[in-house]
Amino acid sequence: MSVIQPPFRPLQQFYRSGPMPCPYLPGRVERKLFTRLSGLQAADINSTLSRAGFRRSHDIVYRPVCPGCTACVPVRIPVAAFEPDRSMRRTLRRNTDLTVTAVPARATLEHYRVFALYQTSRHGDSDMSRMRFPEFSAMIDEGRVDTCLFEVRDRTGRLRGVALADRLEDGYSAVYSFFDPADPRRSLGTFLILQLVAEARAERMPYVYLGYWIGSSRKMAYKARFRPLEALGRDGWAAVDLPAPDEPA
Repeated sequence: MSVIQPPFRPLQQFYRSGPMPCPYLPGRVERKLFTRLSGLQAADINSTLSRAGFRRSHDIVYRPVCPGCTACVPVRIPVAAFEPDRSMRRTLRRNTDLTVTAVPARATLEHYRVFALYQTSRHGDSDMSRMRFPEFSAMIDEGRVDTCLFEVRDRTGRLRGVALADRLEDGYSAVYSFFDPADPRRSLGTFLILQLVAEARAERMPYVYLGYWIGSSRKMAYKARFRPLEALGRDGWAAVDLPAPDEPA
């Protein structure tokens, strides 16, 4: 009589980073709990940890464990309950000339040119604004786990925006997005998130994970505009009413 052994799954190793200046709140110290994605179980691990409030960057999945600070709140959109508000409906109408296509997650110079324009316009003082193409390519290519790019193009074929997203077991995780800042009336940041919601709905997936909401950070506060919104707290995911910012993304 033979015994079939269950498949071996090694224990996932976690690490804690050293203290670093917080990129969102001046004067605060940042520390992260993180692990690396690798092997055949990488997609499953990414899905499990995303539900636990982690985020992916390259081949690292992390969440903040900052001393004396809980400002970073994991948030997600419950797709079935979500309805765009009046401002979002205007954004959709203004962008009816755009097409959205899912393509493999491979970096191109065309992507990089739009990324560089976005960084210069929106985040000129950040480390990402100093990225050259090899670093940008690594951000797209490393750690891919059922990952794709949603490209937004106008009628001429010009690339206007990109969302890097992971397909999880229960939805999409918005890893990073960037867009051409030349026409702010289009609100392409908002438009890209709305497209992820539409894609999740079409695939009958319940959530779009937006990462961390930080109320006192202008860079992160925009996420509260997407309502209803769920936040992860000590008792799990629950609906939350966060103060919405005045300006669209």
